[in-house]
Amino acid sequence: MPRGRYSLHDVHDHTPLGEEHFHCAPGPSGWRYVSQTTAPSGAHLGSVDLALDELGRPIRLELHAASWQIRGAALDGVTWVRTDPTGTHATEGNVRAHTFSGTSPAFLVATARLLRLTPDSAPSPATRVRLVTFTDPVLAPRTVDQSWSLLNSEAHATDSGPLTVDEYQVSALDTGDQYAVHIAGDVVLAAPGIELEHLESPPSAMPRLTDGA
Repeated sequence: MPRGRYSLHDVHDHTPLGEEHFHCAPGPSGWRYVSQTTAPSGAHLGSVDLALDELGRPIRLELHAASWQIRGAALDGVTWVRTDPTGTHATEGNVRAHTFSGTSPAFLVATARLLRLTPDSAPSPATRVRLVTFTDPVLAPRTVDQSWSLLNSEAHATDSGPLTVDEYQVSALDTGDQYAVHIAGDVVLAAPGIELEHLESPPSAMPRLTDGA
């Protein structure tokens, strides 16, 4: 069960935004990620609880930030309920999208698990994916289109055995911006605004497409 800490910072001026303390693990039904985020001061900012099925689809999402709350799942695309800080108003949303996104590194792993791009064809053709992303600090939903391509998959020797690192190129289709994401199993090693600062145990292996899948 990987357990560790990410540091989060602004992608433009690198201002520290806080830390995300996480643990994640594969299970009989897929994969689960749970985390708590803190401000640079140490104050609690929010939490993430994301569960995926064996195909990488979100079967449960619960986000908390600034007293706002999101509960969502894959249903007729993706469906969610957003509750305000008073708890008196809730709005439901539904979009024909593949999965959810947000500032947490969990969503990068989730998208990679959903796409399951194979290293046998790296660099792979760009695969288009539609996401509903929740923006901090009020968890406002926004639909975005991206393309993902697996550029390289390379094994690195470690004390606990070979560690396969996948390098993805992610493109925002609305702006044309491109950036690299490095993932080892179910842990993000580096991505814009994200740095892995501490990891207590090796990442769990990434599921791959097999013949007939």
